[in-house]
Amino acid sequence: MTAGLWSIPLPPLLGFLILALGGGRLTKPLIAWLGIGGVAMSALFSAVIGFEFLHAGLPVFRCVFGNWLTIADLSVPFGFYLDALSLTMLLVVTGVGVLIHLYAAEFMAAESGYARFFAYMNLFVAAMLVLVLADNLLLLYLGWEGVGLGSYLLIGFWYSEPRNGYAARKAFIMTRCGDAALLLGLLLLFTQLHSLDIQALMAQAAERWTPGGRLPETAAALLLGGAVGKSAQLPLQSWLPDAMAGPTPVSALIHAATMVTAGVYLIARTHVLFALAPTIQQLVGWLGVVTLLMAGCSALTQTDIKRVLAYSTISQLGYMFLALGVGAWSAAIFHLLTHAFFKALLFLAAGVVIAGLQHEHNIFKMGGLRKRLPLACRSFLIGAAALSGLPFTAGFYSKHEILQAVYASSAGLWALGCLGSVITGIYSFRLVFIVFFGSAYTGAVTQSGQRMCIPLYLLCGLALGGGLLQIPLDTVLPLSPTKLPAQDFNPISLLSAVAPMLGLALAVLFYVTGHLSVRRLTALNWVKPLQQFWFQGWGMDSFYSYMVLRPFQTLTQLNRHDVADSFYLGLARLCRHGNLICGALQTGRVRWYAASMALGTGFLIAIGCLS
Repeated sequence: MTAGLWSIPLPPLLGFLILALGGGRLTKPLIAWLGIGGVAMSALFSAVIGFEFLHAGLPVFRCVFGNWLTIADLSVPFGFYLDALSLTMLLVVTGVGVLIHLYAAEFMAAESGYARFFAYMNLFVAAMLVLVLADNLLLLYLGWEGVGLGSYLLIGFWYSEPRNGYAARKAFIMTRCGDAALLLGLLLLFTQLHSLDIQALMAQAAERWTPGGRLPETAAALLLGGAVGKSAQLPLQSWLPDAMAGPTPVSALIHAATMVTAGVYLIARTHVLFALAPTIQQLVGWLGVVTLLMAGCSALTQTDIKRVLAYSTISQLGYMFLALGVGAWSAAIFHLLTHAFFKALLFLAAGVVIAGLQHEHNIFKMGGLRKRLPLACRSFLIGAAALSGLPFTAGFYSKHEILQAVYASSAGLWALGCLGSVITGIYSFRLVFIVFFGSAYTGAVTQSGQRMCIPLYLLCGLALGGGLLQIPLDTVLPLSPTKLPAQDFNPISLLSAVAPMLGLALAVLFYVTGHLSVRRLTALNWVKPLQQFWFQGWGMDSFYSYMVLRPFQTLTQLNRHDVADSFYLGLARLCRHGNLICGALQTGRVRWYAASMALGTGFLIAIGCLS
């Protein structure tokens, strides 16, 4: 069965090749079958192999197909590695991915470039599968870069609009900054430990490196740089809201099943290294908590339905980083699993609303849609409840486990995490109440077909019951620092559970009953600039513009004649003038040559006599 691991990423990769090379000659139904079928086969193979893996009770499945690269003493095999961590990621990527592909078959049916869209989607999924199955860092990096390429192609799918191309380039460049740090980290690990095999690297690092030493701290910091870029954490988070320029199924795939989860997976996979670098591990937690609060505040002020969800993704990824930072490795992956369910549900439901309202994105131009789009309304209610972490939803179990573990490590971080839960409850139900309640939208509303509705029904069930799924991550990841089970309602767990309910209550007071006035609050002089600051993502784009872009443009303007080229241009001029001088001496007159030889000989004799 281990040899069957190759069959998981192969179907979407073949689907990409067929659609990219011959999609223009295929009908749309056949394109949809190929696009959905490739990911569906991967999901089926993942389920079968996963069942066999769990039934066999083995810690790992491993399959090596041969040597990919052999240079001197370096030998890099092309092999896949399956354990409980990679199995969890496989089920997320393929299971949620196939539902998004099914949804996209109808959502994108009227768009040109139908084959190109599904080719990009299949490539994206295949790259993510290679990333999570890779047994060595070089193969992981191949999948990592493939995911970056896929995101660029999908975010800029509607490339005829300049802003879409800008958003794609922004995502590509900002994540490349993190990728450069990751590459340096891989090179450092190889030069110091002489291996690229992930398990061998972790074993050697634990054996040879001292906790808190310079090498593990440096390597962990570089890997963190890569994770921060892909998972949109501070300071490289501003690309993700702009990535909403892509089609809604793309947003769902990036936010729920692929791309942004890669950074969380990387840190969890190399947790041994981060445990050897306690300073960097603490930094992971602080980056997570600051990012989740910043993103939550920004979500409170957004008017675009997809940008609200984008900032919520950044915030929930912050919770995962917070868990990783306190050593709650399995809690972080558990939240990654449940987040995939309710975030895919929210994005796909948002797509139903957007398509139903003729591609309207402004939530204040919607309203009263609960009766006209009942499935979307129910989906949003369930998704918002799970996103907030209300009891008996999938999000409750995973977020509650994170907060329990965080409290065992730091009461301060726990308090900030609870504050984030309050903010999440406010912006989640702000979105629900504005879009589906209040003043009714009077325009025409288009109903969605079955291919868009079936994924919503399934994701509703997963967003409610997905917290009951259990994969034995303790065989791969160390236990969380807390021994308190999630169902024990001690005072701390009770406060953790009450926090999102407080957010819901505040949202009701602001957007349903009107006991608290949003208009009166935003009219305050000190609130207006704060609201604008949050709306602009805490000014991160302006910061990069003033601190990076403008200085770079100034330097390029000053160096417009290229100082480095000046040396070579001067050398070329010197050679040219020397050639002219030498050419002037070649007159072709024999008497001139004879006279020159006589003068030269006399000059040399004079020097000899004088010396």
